[in-house]
Amino acid sequence: MKQLAILVFLFISGNVLAQAPCDYSVNVTDSIGTYKSTKDHIIWEKNFAGNSSYIFYSLAMTDGLPTLNVQMLQKSKDFMKANCFDKNSKLYLQLFNGKIVTLLHIDQENCGSLIRDDKGYDNRVITASFMFPKGSFEDLKSAPVSMMRIKYLNENEDYILKKEFQSELDNKVYKPENYFINNLKCIE
Repeated sequence: MKQLAILVFLFISGNVLAQAPCDYSVNVTDSIGTYKSTKDHIIWEKNFAGNSSYIFYSLAMTDGLPTLNVQMLQKSKDFMKANCFDKNSKLYLQLFNGKIVTLLHIDQENCGSLIRDDKGYDNRVITASFMFPKGSFEDLKSAPVSMMRIKYLNENEDYILKKEFQSELDNKVYKPENYFINNLKCIE
């Protein structure tokens, strides 16, 4: 009977502690090198008065260099200002434990591209890649993220990250605060 109780305990604790497997959109190794990237994850969204804005994260590992890929999507029938990334752009992550982790932009100037759809909406897509500083993985794995600040070419913009939300884009539930806690293992 004692052995059965131990077996049941181990089975339950194994299922509770098991982490979700990594879900990659790309995972290739060839003669040029290796590259893997996690699927896009919605971190922030705002829908108001016919205007929509979304921020997606994905983690990538390129020949041993870990990066955070950030993609922003704006949709509106009105004028949209262009936020540009340049060599001085940064992404700041404020953690619940008070620490701030600063990610550095890879030196590629980018103001995105504007695409008009068949319903008369302008869609702006901008992407950027940020490098992790040494030692930041341990900080990001130890505490949830409460706020993100992006330093663009001409301004800073703050984004409050929610513990959990159901996206209006795809009706899935996302947990942005714990994104790094749950996903950094995929590129280590």
